[in-house]
Amino acid sequence: MTEKERIRVMLVDDHAVVRSGLATFLMTCEDMDLVGEAANGQQALAKCPEVKPNVVLMDLVMPGMDGATATQKIRELCPEIQVIALTSFKEQDLVEGALKAGAIGYLLKDISAEELANAIRAAYAGKPALAPEAAQVLIQASMTPAVEKVGHDLTSRELEVLALMTEGLNNKQIAERLVVSPSTAKSHVSSILSKLGVTSRTEAVALALQNHLVK
Repeated sequence: MTEKERIRVMLVDDHAVVRSGLATFLMTCEDMDLVGEAANGQQALAKCPEVKPNVVLMDLVMPGMDGATATQKIRELCPEIQVIALTSFKEQDLVEGALKAGAIGYLLKDISAEELANAIRAAYAGKPALAPEAAQVLIQASMTPAVEKVGHDLTSRELEVLALMTEGLNNKQIAERLVVSPSTAKSHVSSILSKLGVTSRTEAVALALQNHLVK
């Protein structure tokens, strides 16, 4: 196999023992080269443009910049690099966070050497690799009814009005700012209170700020 065909792999894990074990494993793979190591997300982000890996094995729970954030930033900086999350955890938020960040795979650290090698090859070919446990988590999540976000049904105009309400404007001032009639402004405010399930402007503003409905 030529140098060009070999898969360039980088390891990112805050535990030196884990990196050492993975490095030893990679030495046994004739089609792979270890081109870099990092102990956290910041180091990984700095090294990727330098060592140009094809595939990054990314731990998720690390001090400083976590694996999901590092994955997102690496994918933005070097979209040709594929990232596999390699972790001990299978919680839904971690699985979804890693995949949303752009990871092509999600594997648990108890995976066999052969399975890991095949997952790296699959990622290199642009094919996803999911641990059965991670796939199960995603299936269960898809079957669970989503909790609707507060204010999800507010229109863009109502969000504008809500933003003006947080500035302390009354109906007359809102009407003047939006160049609409006072009755229209009042109607928007009434609709906002109804959709948010509150009875006062103060409650609406508090809810808007708590749930980041306005900037």
